[in-house]
Amino acid sequence: MTIAIMGAMQEEIEPLLEFFTDVIIEEYGANKYYKCRYNSHDIILAYSKIGKVFASLTATTMIEKFGAKKLLFSGVAGAISSDLKIGDLIVATKLCQHDLDITAFGHPSGYVPEGSIYVQSDSELLKLSRDVAKELGISLKEGIIATGDQFVADRKRKEWIESRFKADALEMEGASVGVVCQALGVPFFVLRAISDSADDDAGVDFDEFLKTSAKNSAEFLAKMLEKI
Repeated sequence: MTIAIMGAMQEEIEPLLEFFTDVIIEEYGANKYYKCRYNSHDIILAYSKIGKVFASLTATTMIEKFGAKKLLFSGVAGAISSDLKIGDLIVATKLCQHDLDITAFGHPSGYVPEGSIYVQSDSELLKLSRDVAKELGISLKEGIIATGDQFVADRKRKEWIESRFKADALEMEGASVGVVCQALGVPFFVLRAISDSADDDAGVDFDEFLKTSAKNSAEFLAKMLEKI
């Protein structure tokens, strides 16, 4: 089985590449895709670049060109919930697009006709993540992750997203990847390590904790791969 592993930034996949050997690089669609074997699986790994458009393009390529049958996303996120601290791991039970707005036509925020506000993560991969967390003896949070094409560093915007979507964390790619996977029938899973608090100090926190948070997320994902 071919398993896709995605991140948005190079810093998010560099820790993952350390787990693999005999990696072959293939360039396609102005991006690099890293191919290798791990246990009995073919692995295709890439960072999409930041944002929903690039993430959608990369996810679609991994599924349609490289034949991925499952997709795992590893990266960092900003905390909305006060229960989340920098370095914590959170898995998305479902995701939404907080910047999708056609409320002028009477639709709720995050909704598009013939779609839905939330996209659901794969239940089997969620269960597997709980098993891994228990085995590693770490605390794994679960919750709603909101996606949008903006780096949120504003307390009022953060509070609005929490109020409207009941979101626990936010980032810039997950929901778009989920929409692609749902449309193409591919189970997906989004794991994020908290790198900032999505408020006025978010930029400073993000730069300082990006690499360590990405490494936490990558190590957990690699453990999941061993059990798939």
